[in-house]
Amino acid sequence: MTDISPKARAIDAYRRHFGSEPEMLFRAPGRVNLIGEHTDYNDGFVLPAAIDRETVVAVGLADGNSVTAIAADFGDDRDSFALDDPIKPVAADWANYVRGVAQALVADGFALSGAQLAIAGDVPLGSGLSSSASLEVAVGFALVGISGQRIDPTQMAKIAQRAENEFVGCACGIMDQLISARGEAGHALLIDCLSLHCTPVSIPDGVSIIIAHSGVRHAHAGGEYNDRRIQCETAAKHYGVTALRDLTVEALEAGKDGLDDISFVRGRHVVTENARTEEAALALKRGNLQRLGELMGQSHASMRDDFAITVPAVDNLAAIMAAPLAGEGGARMTGGGFGGCVIAIAPDTLAPSVVKAIADQYRTPEGLPAEVFVCQPSAGASQI
Repeated sequence: MTDISPKARAIDAYRRHFGSEPEMLFRAPGRVNLIGEHTDYNDGFVLPAAIDRETVVAVGLADGNSVTAIAADFGDDRDSFALDDPIKPVAADWANYVRGVAQALVADGFALSGAQLAIAGDVPLGSGLSSSASLEVAVGFALVGISGQRIDPTQMAKIAQRAENEFVGCACGIMDQLISARGEAGHALLIDCLSLHCTPVSIPDGVSIIIAHSGVRHAHAGGEYNDRRIQCETAAKHYGVTALRDLTVEALEAGKDGLDDISFVRGRHVVTENARTEEAALALKRGNLQRLGELMGQSHASMRDDFAITVPAVDNLAAIMAAPLAGEGGARMTGGGFGGCVIAIAPDTLAPSVVKAIADQYRTPEGLPAEVFVCQPSAGASQI
């Protein structure tokens, strides 16, 4: 990523490719999930925060009914498609997120205008910080806004999720898109993924959120993520419930006879993670970093042992980040898994020790230092 802001790069790309000034600018943030992993598509609870990394879309009207998009982060790669023809996937991954959102908006009855888009962002790709949701939500608001229409943020999140599920082919839950659309500055959101009710949870003053990228990049659409969803559905069917959110730990243990071992441990992760997430929201609200850290450690162990979505580099990084905290806060993998980032929540006074430990003790599989940044809980999508 360049040091030039996404806003400046999006405007520059728009000017160079379309020869005019953009008419509107929209932004949508990435997110970090404090706790609650793979619970969203099981109708459970998650506790994410929007972060101060984002995707910006510069947009203007175009003649006719075509959409042309420029990806400043991919060498100004260009994609065009017509809104009144069947919108089909293409080879460029980034373009499919744009196409998928446009298709879902049209299917929901939005009369979209032809548009010119220039897109730039600073959410690290493949990091578990939801660069894809940030892109989807920003593009969605841009296409709706330039067409002179309005959309509720929750409806936009649903449309963006559907684009990723049905067009891109990743069976993700609603969390990433919902926090990108509805995040609140200074807060995490406790999201009930069944009702989509969002409860703001204030992040206390004097608390740092530290994110470190393991250097192992993942791709959700590549099978493993979807496999976990199928295994969770198998477990829910065995217990006769709509989703694993409807089970207690006691019911899970009592009724496991006849369920294969893999589906059982996948279910155990989800059921226990739901309980941890609700308790973690309460601990955060009370400023009880000791209990929050314990819950984060339990979450990481469950992702490693029951859900099998961590990798050795991520396990090592989580241990390095947790050690300087001595129980005053904690660390865990964040995101869908198979690489990506580790998050630590720490008192401000200990944050430099965490950053130093990473610099001294961790190298990526390529032997490079980890990308580390301390982020602020930020607002959700908006017009600039």
